[in-house]
Formats: sequence, structure tokens, C-alpha cells
Amino acid sequence: MRNIKVLVVDDSKLFRKLLAEGLNAEAGLEVVAEAQDAFAARDAIVKYRPDVMTLDIEMPRMDGLVFLKKLLPQYPMPVVMVSALDGKVFDAMQAGAVDFVNKPVNASPDELRRFMKQELAVKVKIASTVKKSKLKLAAEPQSTPHPAIRAGKRDVIAIGASTGGTEAIRQVIEEFGTDIPGIVMVQHMPVGFTSMYAQRLNDVCRVSVKEARTGDAVRPGQVLLAPGDKHMRLVKVGSGYQVECKEEAKVSGHCPSVDVLFHSVAKTAGNKALGIILTGMGKDGADGLLAMKKAGAITIGQDEASCIVYGMPKVAFDIGAVDYQMPLTSISNKVYNLLK
Repeated sequence: MRNIKVLVVDDSKLFRKLLAEGLNAEAGLEVVAEAQDAFAARDAIVKYRPDVMTLDIEMPRMDGLVFLKKLLPQYPMPVVMVSALDGKVFDAMQAGAVDFVNKPVNASPDELRRFMKQELAVKVKIASTVKKSKLKLAAEPQSTPHPAIRAGKRDVIAIGASTGGTEAIRQVIEEFGTDIPGIVMVQHMPVGFTSMYAQRLNDVCRVSVKEARTGDAVRPGQVLLAPGDKHMRLVKVGSGYQVECKEEAKVSGHCPSVDVLFHSVAKTAGNKALGIILTGMGKDGADGLLAMKKAGAITIGQDEASCIVYGMPKVAFDIGAVDYQMPLTSISNKVYNLLK
């Protein structure tokens, strides 16, 4: 099997060198070119035909976001953004980037090695599996009148996603109104970005969205997003529900973990819950979704055709955890029909 060809784009010569050396040290990866700006990157794409590109956002002459919007229509290619803590990364996801990593600043040599091996190299390899046909901007959901929700039919909706999930989640919850049961949600994302992502969703959705903190109540019309460095669990308090967020070891390879959330929902809410598993690499959330189904919850999985990466939903479907498998654009309407 041939190596995955990578193009590294960053305006810092030192950081380009660090990225190239780190990626070349990983089995199966080969950095075929480096570029300091969008114009050099375009020439390198034509010459070397890389499989994946890593792209900085802040660059001279043309920033990474503008380049991405111009690039993908002409040269469809999986792109992993390497970004400082900047909300523009979510614009990049909307423009068609596959994933992103948090650019290490003032990192020690050990931290840099860990970043290369456990974060960037992993995401580059995942990105290389995405078919070019999946890189076009996903279709926007069609706003349609939803049936009224029957009060008390389900108390909690739990959502889990990973690669490609930032846009998948947006497309689902943009369609929800303030009558929707309280939502608890995990999206695999670096610490710091979850608060920005929650604010971004809050700005465009009718439901309110916030990064969760221990003690936050689960209530209709609100989404609680797990912090980027903590597991989130649903707990029963009196006649209602709250969330509990704790720094703990990774579960199913992640913190926060979808499995941790889903298992807590199965235990705490049982047949008063609804679970949704969206696009993502790996299997995090599959076992938890099965536990939810066995406890009486309704479960939904995104289908292969609409997933950027059909990993987590596939495993969930294969083990019998999914009641309804469907395209991304049909999920919100299905939720309303199940709750009417």
C-alpha cells in the first residue's frame, strides 16, 4: 500500500518543518511538499497531487479560509485545518474542511510529539479515507412545519458525533424549535473550541446552546455541549435532570466520550430518552447507543451516504443499536414525528 501524500501549508517556516518532520515520522504518511502561502500551495497541488492538505488559517496574501473556498471546487481534496484558538475554524468546516487540530503554542518537545502522533497524524489518516464526492458542501436542511411535540413522551435527547460532526450537528439542531426536549451532546473537539462552537450554534439556532458545566439543568429548548476536556453524564436530581462534567481518563479513545454520555442516559433516563449518532471515525457511542436502546430509548443513526465518515454510525448499526437509519437532512423531521 502506498503512502498517503500530504501537503503542509503554513506561513511559518519553522512550523512547516516541525509538521513535515512529525508527519514523515509516522508510518504510512509522506509529506510531498510544503508551501508558505496559498499561491505556493496551489502550484504544489498541481505538481504533486497530494491526498490530504494541512492548512493554516492566518496566512499572508490570502488567508486559509478564502483559499479553501476557492480550492475545493477546483481541486476536491480532504483538508485538515491547523488552527490557533479561532472561531474561523468553524467557517472552514462549513466551507468543506474535514477536520481541525489546535495548533500547539509554546509546546514542549514531548507535547509536540504527542500532538503529531495522537492528533494530527490520526486526523490526516482519517481525512485520507474521505471520498472526494463527500467534500462538496452538504445540502442545507429544508425547513418544514413540524408536528407538535407531545409533552412528556421523551425527556432527553442525546447526540454524539466526531469527524464531520460540527456541520452535521448544526444541520440537525437548526431545525429544532424551543419545544424540543432538553439535549445533551458530545462532539469530539479540542478544549477551548467547544465554548466557541456552542456560541456559534447559539447564534444561528432557535434553541439555546451552551458549553455545559456541572449542575446545569436539562430543560426543553436548550442544548448542553460537553466541554472539550471533560466527560459529561446525565444525572437525576429531584424530578428533573442535570449534567455532571468531570476530568477523567479517556473512554473509547476520547474525552469527552459519547459512550460515557450515552451510558449515563440509558441508566438515568431509560425509555424517556432519544439517542442520535452522527458521522465520525471509530466506534465511540455505539455501545452506549445500544445500552440506550435496551433501556427503551428510541435510537437514530446517520446513513452512510450522508456521512463524511461512516464509522461510529456503522458500528452502531451493525451491533443492532439503531432503530432508524436515515440521511442527515431527514433526522430532525423524524425526531418530531417520533415525539408527536
